Amino acid sequence: MDDCLFCKIIKGEIPSTKVYEDELCYAFNDIAPTAPVHFLVIPKEHITSAAEITPENSAVVGHIFEVIAKLSKEMGMTEGFRVVSNCGDCAGQTVKHLHFHVLSGREFTWPAG
Repeated sequence: MDDCLFCKIIKGEIPSTKVYEDELCYAFNDIAPTAPVHFLVIPKEHITSAAEITPENSAVVGHIFEVIAKLSKEMGMTEGFRVVSNCGDCAGQTVKHLHFHVLSGREFTWPAG
């Protein structure tokens, strides 16, 4: 999508601090981190949100979680980490491209924080 912020980041049109990249996904540091470790993992294919996952595109989500597990080990997130995906305006999704926030490095509360 031409107007999608994350599609532009994937294309290199908008700068980001890359954490990881392969043929299916791209990970980069959040520009407004809420934890000592805070990066996003996004599919290169434009999927609007978790509500748009189908049998045809669901394999990329499994791959993303494999990448998250790999990065958590490489980055030493031994105390734990949180993965968040907001779906829709009411849930706080501001960029309409499926993305997973990975947060670590501090203790989290539930449901907020």
